Amino acid sequence: MYELNICHLYPDLLNLYGDRGNIIALKMRCKWRGINANVSDISIGDKFDAEAYDIIFLGGGQDYEQEMIQNDLLNEKGEEIRNAVKNDKVFLAICGGYQLLGSYYKTWDGKEIHFLNALNLWTVGGKERMIGNFVFECDFLKNDNYDGKIVGFENHSGRTYLGPEVKPLGKIVKGYGNNGEDGFEGAIYKNVYCSYSHGSLLPKNPALADHLISIALKQKYKDFESLSSIDDEFENLAHDTMVKRITG
Repeated sequence: MYELNICHLYPDLLNLYGDRGNIIALKMRCKWRGINANVSDISIGDKFDAEAYDIIFLGGGQDYEQEMIQNDLLNEKGEEIRNAVKNDKVFLAICGGYQLLGSYYKTWDGKEIHFLNALNLWTVGGKERMIGNFVFECDFLKNDNYDGKIVGFENHSGRTYLGPEVKPLGKIVKGYGNNGEDGFEGAIYKNVYCSYSHGSLLPKNPALADHLISIALKQKYKDFESLSSIDDEFENLAHDTMVKRITG
């Protein structure tokens, strides 16, 4: 039996708009295939050994929560996270978690707050928020049966920009995405996947959930080839209904 160990970083503080649903989706989609998924909640003051985990998740939080974790994240867990990124560990980071993996956040009045610098990306705060349901398209998920569209909910004032070696997660179909300017959403670097999509992201986008699970299993088991099929009727109905509603 295959087994995956999943780390949920700061689940008590970074859990906006049901971000915990991403953990539930990963665990259940493993369970339905007979894959054992163990979830560990790691927060402020807890020991963090990245090598013990196959998937690491960082959710979203407001400014107050991000300030609360900043010292622990940067000074206690930062080096482990940066090394894990370099060593191709699978990450999913949402909104605030996405920003925290970057180099800095510059507030709208010019104050620069240093972050993890695990990825070459940065965020500039704005006075107006980018809010609403949105749809973006991921080329790496496209196949004969799926058009690669991802649906979610965004609510952020930060505008994120990617360095040359960081690729966007997808192309905006409807909504704002990273910055409301360049037409892209999220980021991919090595096996790190970042998005502004709350809502939760993975339950109604099963193709992306399975992509993350597959990468993690391929990293861990040399004999792993592909995931078995499961019935995604309800997930696909939720996904397709929202895509039609938003793109209308």
